[in-house]
Amino acid sequence: MKTTYAIISFLWLIVPIYAETVPDKRPFESARPLYVGARALAMGNAFTAVADDASAGFWNPAGLIQWQGVKLFAVNKFHDRSDYRFDPKGIGYSYRGYSLFWGNKIALGVDSGVPDFNYYGIARQFSPYTAAGLSFKFKRRHPSDVYQFFGYETAYDLGLLFKPRPNLKFGCLAQNLKGSGIQWLTLGISYRYEKHWLQSAPCEFSIDLALPTERRTPELYIGAEWHPFPILPIRLGISNGSLTGGIGITWKGIRLNYARIFERPSASDFIELAVSFQ
Repeated sequence: MKTTYAIISFLWLIVPIYAETVPDKRPFESARPLYVGARALAMGNAFTAVADDASAGFWNPAGLIQWQGVKLFAVNKFHDRSDYRFDPKGIGYSYRGYSLFWGNKIALGVDSGVPDFNYYGIARQFSPYTAAGLSFKFKRRHPSDVYQFFGYETAYDLGLLFKPRPNLKFGCLAQNLKGSGIQWLTLGISYRYEKHWLQSAPCEFSIDLALPTERRTPELYIGAEWHPFPILPIRLGISNGSLTGGIGITWKGIRLNYARIFERPSASDFIELAVSFQ
């Protein structure tokens, strides 16, 4: 236990070192999963090994097999939309170890024009401990007079999920953003404490390390989700140097999540509605 806390504390201290050299002003403009889902964002974008809701199709398609039935979500950036707008959404279906996914992420008011991506994913559980997933990503043209099911650029994500214990998960996301080959490899770990020093309230910690295959700086993401009450999760994180936080309300199959990221030079706020059907 002491070793775990020491590692997490050390990683929190070194995050600003990585953040100083981040070249992307808006990292979600490319076909990466950052900022997708208010819950994931509130947890510092450290979601590769968690990936247990409908946004898994973006974060790690292998995580889609972690439930049965249908899950969907929609996110809206509601504060200071004159700065930029970012509204991802998606739906996933899982049954007996097979999963399907569709998602879309679009940003408006950013320097790169209108980055708009459609995702189509599939996942398969191979054993009680392992699963794999694949997402195809299509960038769509703007302006366009017709709905685009696909697009003019195709890329892909390969995801793996390994769960050796009920409370311990490892995730891996290999991302192709353009051309051929893998441009980013993200490794994630999550650990869930059912009973700990915060009485008996469950608490989950997650860490993602994003490694570029090109000459860029690695990125570090750290998050935590604490359930002081069954219907009220509280989340904190550091997204590659930017502080994040949020809160949620859960009632049966409905979740309402709020997240804030303290970007430079200001903060951005997101609200998410997530619904599940068994």
